[in-house]
Amino acid sequence: MAKSKKEFEGLNFIPLGGSEQFGVNLNVYECDDDYLVVDMGIGFADENFPGIDILLPNPKYLEGHKKKISGLIITHAHEDHIGAVAHLWPRLKCPIYCTRFTAEILKKKMAEEPACKKAPIVVVDMGATIQIGTYVVQFIPVTHSVPETASLFVKTKYGNVLHSGDWNLDPTPVLGVPTSEKTFREIGKQGVLAYIGDSTNANVAGRSGSEMNVQKGLAEVIKENDKGAIVITIFSSNIGRIHSICKAAEANGRSVGLVGRSLHRMVGAAKTCGYLNDIQDFVNEDDLELLPRENIVIIATGSQGEARAQMARIARGDSQFYRIKRGDTVIFSSRAIPGNEKNIYGVQNNLAAAGVKIITTSQTSHCIHVSGHPCRDEIVEMLDWLKPQLVIPVHGERVMLEAHAKLAQMCQVPQTIIPNNGSVIHLAPHTPEIIDHVTTGVLAVEPGRIIDGGHKAIAERRKLQYSGAIHASLVLDKNLEFLSDPHISTQGLIDEDSDEGMDFEDEMFNEIDDVLRDLKKGKNKTEEFVAEEIRIALRRYANNVLKMKPKTDVHVSII
Repeated sequence: MAKSKKEFEGLNFIPLGGSEQFGVNLNVYECDDDYLVVDMGIGFADENFPGIDILLPNPKYLEGHKKKISGLIITHAHEDHIGAVAHLWPRLKCPIYCTRFTAEILKKKMAEEPACKKAPIVVVDMGATIQIGTYVVQFIPVTHSVPETASLFVKTKYGNVLHSGDWNLDPTPVLGVPTSEKTFREIGKQGVLAYIGDSTNANVAGRSGSEMNVQKGLAEVIKENDKGAIVITIFSSNIGRIHSICKAAEANGRSVGLVGRSLHRMVGAAKTCGYLNDIQDFVNEDDLELLPRENIVIIATGSQGEARAQMARIARGDSQFYRIKRGDTVIFSSRAIPGNEKNIYGVQNNLAAAGVKIITTSQTSHCIHVSGHPCRDEIVEMLDWLKPQLVIPVHGERVMLEAHAKLAQMCQVPQTIIPNNGSVIHLAPHTPEIIDHVTTGVLAVEPGRIIDGGHKAIAERRKLQYSGAIHASLVLDKNLEFLSDPHISTQGLIDEDSDEGMDFEDEMFNEIDDVLRDLKKGKNKTEEFVAEEIRIALRRYANNVLKMKPKTDVHVSII
């Protein structure tokens, strides 16, 4: 039951995406009908979305309140937080706030979308405090795998909220400064009504580790594999990892090349903002094949097995930039996002077939990857610094949210609320609780359009994946006699060129004859009625023979 306006008064938090899955992050704060949006990211589609690669959060709820949106804050430049902005901003047309590096990435994305060219992007200095509508927001620098990542300290007349974004407690980051304990303790002294925090590693014991250790570990792995080329695949937005790879390669006398459009875009933005200026120049893509293989390290996009990314192309042997050879080494300097394992294994199988050595985090004692997200010990420290009255776990699958909530309870946090996407969580005044649920979901990005994740076309594709299809076309006269031979085709059911296929088709013709023979005796001989009776008969026959219920379409023309 929808709540009245009075029941929505006060301060509310509404996660519209990212609280039941990885990616598609979209969070909303509502303070007396003034809306503040935090992050707008993409997610990767799985087998439930055939023909779809990218998912977006559904902003339908926000579209109904777009005149009341004071601003959209992007906490950092990872795709699961920034990737949907260029797709969805035209629906909201609100001011965008972010740090300089994030703005550089966002401007490049927006420039590719004509409807976004006039989007107002306000650059906020790290550590600065700004007024956005009724909200006072401080951008707190935290360590993560991309420069200028911010946690948000949001002040309202009803209380203060710490929206963590992505963070960790890397004591020796290769870019930027460590997350400041002093800063967060001072925030805690001001009073934190709610901590809305990253849950990605809430079920992982210990600490996330340091990027400096990755730099040392990669240097050792490169040293131990000195006979051929080294290819390292990473998330393209992991600027810290790019720095580590370059330093590790330099320590082994190797040059570094980049392959992948998104890598070049990220590195360009980093250099514009003053990062990566202490590393050697990158080798031009056109010159990679000219260098001795034992003198080159290649950084490639596609650590998640994406079919069109450079790592998959290199593994298949169809990259326009580099052809891998037996004796080369490929390092997966990343973690697998749940759901992407099958695609990653596919790339690794192609590499193995080519005689390439594969090194993953489980295949070496050296540190070749650390997470940008906090593990349990780091979350405990953060909660101790802030001493929040309420913890709301976000950014992760359900098992991670549950683990985060239980950890907060162990830390004596007075209250925890585990949200679903669309939960309206009333924060203040009065006791925090879930008071309603609003429309949410995902949108699917196709090459020529954006459609709802529940679109009938996707449902039909999904059905075709598992049940196949039968298509029949008949031209009849008014007495239901054939004017030409019926045309029948199947998909995903039989081998039409085999004896089995020919027998199956013959029997379908017989089924059609039987139906028409019966219909000739009746009065209803409309095209729609005849087509439906034949459809039912063909589908029933397929089910009897194959134990499958294919999607069956029958078109009848009566002349």
